[in-house]
Amino acid sequence: MKAAVFHEVGKPLAIETIPDPAPQAGEAVIRVRHCGVCGTDLHATEDHGRKPGGMVMGHEFCGEIVALGKDTPPGWKEGDRLTALPFIGCGKCAACLLGKPWQCATRLIIGLGDVGGGFAEYTRVHLNSAVRLPDSVSWKAGALTEPLAVSLHGVRAIGNGLAGKNVLVIGAGPIGLTTTLWCSFFGARHVIVSELDPGRAQMALRYGATGLVDATGDIGAQFRELTGAAPELIMECVGVPGMIAKCTELAPYGGEIIVVGFCAQPDTFMPAFAMAKELSMKFVIAQDKSDFQFVVDMMGAGRVDVEGLVTDVLTFEQFPAAFEALRKPTSQCKILLAP
Repeated sequence: MKAAVFHEVGKPLAIETIPDPAPQAGEAVIRVRHCGVCGTDLHATEDHGRKPGGMVMGHEFCGEIVALGKDTPPGWKEGDRLTALPFIGCGKCAACLLGKPWQCATRLIIGLGDVGGGFAEYTRVHLNSAVRLPDSVSWKAGALTEPLAVSLHGVRAIGNGLAGKNVLVIGAGPIGLTTTLWCSFFGARHVIVSELDPGRAQMALRYGATGLVDATGDIGAQFRELTGAAPELIMECVGVPGMIAKCTELAPYGGEIIVVGFCAQPDTFMPAFAMAKELSMKFVIAQDKSDFQFVVDMMGAGRVDVEGLVTDVLTFEQFPAAFEALRKPTSQCKILLAP
């Protein structure tokens, strides 16, 4: 099969022919229709770490079954449309049975070094982690299920619900935009977005933001001017050093902070400042199967329209250059590979 392969830090992805995957017990091989690029993919190619050379990334995918392994759950057949959590668990432990394969002690991660991912014509998934895509959900939207589920997982972690709250979303990348969407969906009173890029900021208004603040200015003062109050809830969706400290500065007494942005670098903040305000702070990662199912259900029912988040759909030939371009500030939101 054809795939976009990462070999070495500092070099672009290489389009190569590699062996097709084979399904293991409980698994299926799918033909990848679309696969999105995540910031985690970019991070993985900047710090090789434990990742082996020859890695095929891509964990935001959808496709159709072309082969089934042994002992697969009943009801699946070749040709079925699906998306799946990017984890292959044992399928038998409590975490797997509860739809939380990220917590499985033996789980493998699809697209980040353990199992070849969706930047290829085919990938393998565990059907315990798969969710059917109805015909009403396009391949383009299906590939957005994973980032939508990440942000939904973050919003579901909010301690006292969203209805009527004044919310500040920091960052309007794909996770910030989808977090904005869910905050609006679940009834926040104000959803104010802080973003540096003008194009992404304007996109936030299309996905539920009630106002924008200039990220280079006094965010707290701008927020109060727009809403008449401080942000009761802050959703940190950037994931760079310094953002947690900024959130503790902006939060009022008794405020809540949800850290969704994935920061892979050392960071510091002053606990005393957070303690003085008695802030609540929660860190979230990945998603549960219930998050995936909810996203697909809402897309299938026409209650969320997300295709506008996709700013480019690319061929293998176009993909390496477009992937490299994402390392610099850009107004791109979500780019998809169409193998």
